[in-house]
Amino acid sequence: SPCVFSTAAQQRSTGDECGPEDPRDEPKHPLSDCALEHKAIKLEEQVRDLTERYRKAVADSENVRRRTQKFVEDAKLFGIQSFCRDLVEVADILEKTAESAAEEAEPSNPNPTLKKIYEGLSLIEAKLQSVFAKHGLQKMNPVGGKYDPYDHEIVCHVPAEGMQPGTIALVTQDGYKLHGRTIRHALVGVAVESQE
Repeated sequence: SPCVFSTAAQQRSTGDECGPEDPRDEPKHPLSDCALEHKAIKLEEQVRDLTERYRKAVADSENVRRRTQKFVEDAKLFGIQSFCRDLVEVADILEKTAESAAEEAEPSNPNPTLKKIYEGLSLIEAKLQSVFAKHGLQKMNPVGGKYDPYDHEIVCHVPAEGMQPGTIALVTQDGYKLHGRTIRHALVGVAVESQE
């Protein structure tokens, strides 16, 4: 019987050994310290890469937002461009009519009706130019200035009498700018040295 007892004691002590493992005796993680450091470095690189991508995406979206905002602002400013082109033609007709009425309403002609028509046309022309200025439409006055192909179109050359060659001597049709952008080129005559 002592033998049986010892066997049971042995089983009990063996069973105790097979019980829950002692945490100090746990097997080490399958990855070594070197492998963990390598994995940490890779994760840091991924974080840097994703952070850089995020920054680029934010910068791109900001650029798109700014470009869209600029486009909308330009559309507000220059949306009336074609309307202005048509309206300056009306201003030309009004100006020519006022000039004709001025010639007819000379002091030698005693007709008071022509004088009143001229005064009325002059007031309309002044008001129209005022409305143009209010909306950013300005008439160019290039006489005496240098020729600029972005603002002027040469229709003739005139002898440079008292003017420097390359300067604008006369304007046959007024040019207009809308908020600094040329919407109609001025038709000009440029001074050139006379050939003798």
